[in-house]
Amino acid sequence: MTITDRPTAGRGVAPTPTTERKAPMTSLRKSAFAAGLFYVISFVSIPTLFLYGAVHDAGWILGTGPDTPVLIGGISELIVGLAGIGSAVALYPVVKRQNEGMALGFVASRTLEASTIFVCVAALFTLVSLRQSGVGADGLVTGQALVSLYDKMFLVGQSLIPAINGILIGTLMYRSRLVPRWLPVLGFIGATLLIVSFFATVFDLWGRVSVLTGLFALPIAVWEFSFGVYMMVKGFKPSPITAGMGRPAMY
Repeated sequence: MTITDRPTAGRGVAPTPTTERKAPMTSLRKSAFAAGLFYVISFVSIPTLFLYGAVHDAGWILGTGPDTPVLIGGISELIVGLAGIGSAVALYPVVKRQNEGMALGFVASRTLEASTIFVCVAALFTLVSLRQSGVGADGLVTGQALVSLYDKMFLVGQSLIPAINGILIGTLMYRSRLVPRWLPVLGFIGATLLIVSFFATVFDLWGRVSVLTGLFALPIAVWEFSFGVYMMVKGFKPSPITAGMGRPAMY
């Protein structure tokens, strides 16, 4: 609909169309978009599987090749950790209306996940520093210990904790009906499979990097990406818990 100015009296001036104004984005819609964006950003670390490949070679710390892939991978993981915290903070004001304790638990688990990522990156950056300093054969044991620390922390931070995240936010979304129910159900399935994969890896039923590991991790990845895109495109569905939160944002 085009809004027109009133003609100037006695001058016979034709009405001039004015620019149509769009409705301002509400604070609720901004929270949904921010949460979705943070979820999508978390997929920036996918290439690290290939960037870190050489690090697991026993003699990598003695080599002289480029360290750039490891540094790029580490930076991308730092982004992932911060994005995880950001997604929880963006969702908290909304989901706390469903269950504040569970919402706090989600923020805590996201923060814990980020902490494990930061430890992993610190281990790899230390490994790179030792390599650049020419530590020599004396650093082989230390290098292997740092790589082992990375692997173990990654297993906890990227297999067990994301499953807990999925259960917590999935339950909040399922009960509040803020998204279509098939989305949190997908999250529950993905979380269950990820927990199974975690314990299978811990008890050496299959390797940390294997076809089964990838297959069992795929549903949770699909859930997180789908949830992020839905939040960005659609936002929250109308729900009793969001009553009074739909006012236009003032920032």
